[in-house]
Amino acid sequence: MKPYLFLLLALFSVTAKAQNTASANFSTFTVHSPQLDTDKKIWLYLPANYNADIKNKYPVIYMQDAQNLFDKATSYAGEWRVDETLDSLKAEVIIVGIEHGGEKRIAELTPYPNAKYGGGDANIYLDFITETLKPYVDENYRTKTDRKDTAIAGSSLGGLVSYYALLKYPETFGKAIVFSPSFWFSKDIYSLTEETDKIDAKIYFLAGDSEDENMVPDLEKMVKLVDGKIRNKKHLLKKVVAGGKHNEALWSKEFPAALLWLME
Repeated sequence: MKPYLFLLLALFSVTAKAQNTASANFSTFTVHSPQLDTDKKIWLYLPANYNADIKNKYPVIYMQDAQNLFDKATSYAGEWRVDETLDSLKAEVIIVGIEHGGEKRIAELTPYPNAKYGGGDANIYLDFITETLKPYVDENYRTKTDRKDTAIAGSSLGGLVSYYALLKYPETFGKAIVFSPSFWFSKDIYSLTEETDKIDAKIYFLAGDSEDENMVPDLEKMVKLVDGKIRNKKHLLKKVVAGGKHNEALWSKEFPAALLWLME
């Protein structure tokens, strides 16, 4: 078993007991997903000036594994500190965090099945985001709705599904933060990239060199393919972090730089 698959499997079964660390600028709500036949808890971050400046509209980033983004109390192994980062940067962006599906997490976040671990329901999950969640967010909050103002982000399997979303739903997503993507799960993700004519998006790829032994080679293989497809080479960035491991400590530390680059 991949050394970090334990993390993937444990994410849906373990909730750390810790102090609540969530910012006052975030809240939660629930949306029913007819695609997934379940209710999805959504974690929402609004900019600090959202209620004061009622004419302003904001870009949106849809992020995976919401339990690990905002609050140490709900995270598996530490949080991304997304809200603290946005507060400190005074970032004018809305974050929509989608809770992972518990025991269905692997299925939801993987576009193709793996012979050993199953999965492969990402299209259904992404249909929920594009057909149900995004319309709800756009109707109820002041968002910039164009693809150039709509990003998707995640790590591990969340990184995999975020990259996949750029290729399969280019009319919706124009940007992505792809941290430690689980490209090992199925080599079909490389084939999809090869078959894609052009990639008109902005992508921030990141991995640590102390994750799985194949993480960096897999990432570099994908970046090389994307480099040959992307319309604007300035919109492609790859970063390998020395000593970086497959955990929230890496992703939280690197999130501010990725956010600033993506939104500039």
